[in-house]
Amino acid sequence: MNPFEQKSGKVEDYFLNWDQMYPKAYDKNKVSPYTKVRIILMNGTEFESNWFLHQFARNCNDNNLRREIALVRNQEQQQQKRISCLKPINENMLEETIAYEQLAIDLTAILAQNEKDATAKAALDFALLEDFDHLYRFANLLKMDYGIDADVMVGKYTEIMPGRPTINEHRYPIDNVRAHMNAKKADGYTKLVGGIITAAEQQTMNFYMNMAQMYKNHLGRKLFSEIAMVEEEHVTQYESLKDPNCSWLEQWVMHEYTECYLYYSCMEDESDEYIKNIWKEHFEMEVAHLKRATELLEKYENKKAKDVIPKPAFPQLLKFGENKKYIREVLKTVGYTSVKEKYVPASELAPDFRFFTHLKHTNIKPEKVASHLVIEKYIKKFGKDYRYEDAKHPIKELQDRKHDNVTAGTK
Repeated sequence: MNPFEQKSGKVEDYFLNWDQMYPKAYDKNKVSPYTKVRIILMNGTEFESNWFLHQFARNCNDNNLRREIALVRNQEQQQQKRISCLKPINENMLEETIAYEQLAIDLTAILAQNEKDATAKAALDFALLEDFDHLYRFANLLKMDYGIDADVMVGKYTEIMPGRPTINEHRYPIDNVRAHMNAKKADGYTKLVGGIITAAEQQTMNFYMNMAQMYKNHLGRKLFSEIAMVEEEHVTQYESLKDPNCSWLEQWVMHEYTECYLYYSCMEDESDEYIKNIWKEHFEMEVAHLKRATELLEKYENKKAKDVIPKPAFPQLLKFGENKKYIREVLKTVGYTSVKEKYVPASELAPDFRFFTHLKHTNIKPEKVASHLVIEKYIKKFGKDYRYEDAKHPIKELQDRKHDNVTAGTK
């Protein structure tokens, strides 16, 4: 599939009316978990597109170009509103959070398994274990506060058990910045991955940043705030992988190409016919956006689409599915942390290294840290933690269901 070869109307042909912008929401009790995951993914993709184009406009002194940006951005906003309202009114905040974490886990695992660039793959694997742990913490809160089993919500496609303990994910900020790719030399898939995962993690970060104060009790508010800080670390990591030397117009073309790739992938993978049709309509809109962005690239910078995307045919499409075996292998690196561009076993660091001093400052009273406290409170109430495991946890120190481990990841 080469999106440049697809027929489309003009950008001006694709404005939505109010009825189109307010779709029929899915039934939370019947919908596939991966349909929910795709909705969150594309909501985040459209959010990224909107804020990228706003930042572009704020760094552009040509009013004609800013008008072009405003035109496309308005339609991206309409798409975002349409996608976000696919969520039903009766789905509570924590139920939605479980889907956010399932997206983070399975999307990261899928991208990592297909990524050939060592730097990008290492970044994906590193953050994967942290999102995996977040699902476990939120699932215990969900069961404790609402009596809902998260394993049913994730369709048993994703295991729910500890990863790198969240309490030990709070690194000193400078150690979350990685080496960026060279866009002129990087594989097309690697460039797609950089955009996809940055937008997805940014969506999660923003959701938690804005929703923390909305939760119904103090423990939940604290847990959302704590995990939001880790998502900040993830966004810092992933955005640093992208090539900052690309021009604004080159980046715009890549954004539109990425949206085309994702909508086409969603369309091919979707099981709900109603939502599948939305993905199809949005794909056609994005093809028009892509063509307009490449026209502007040629007009303002005298560059062709091939200068940004040498091989425009889509690589392997994004298809959601079970990744349990792969995740269990990656769990073997639970004891690693990062030092600038490198990932190293925490046990090899000096006791006074900034990783440990920052943890001591942040977790001044570990017994009161929300991510730890939620498990301890659940165990006190029910006798053991809430998990969904196909087999015993592969890491011995994380097998105990009657005590929350707070040292894994630090030694």
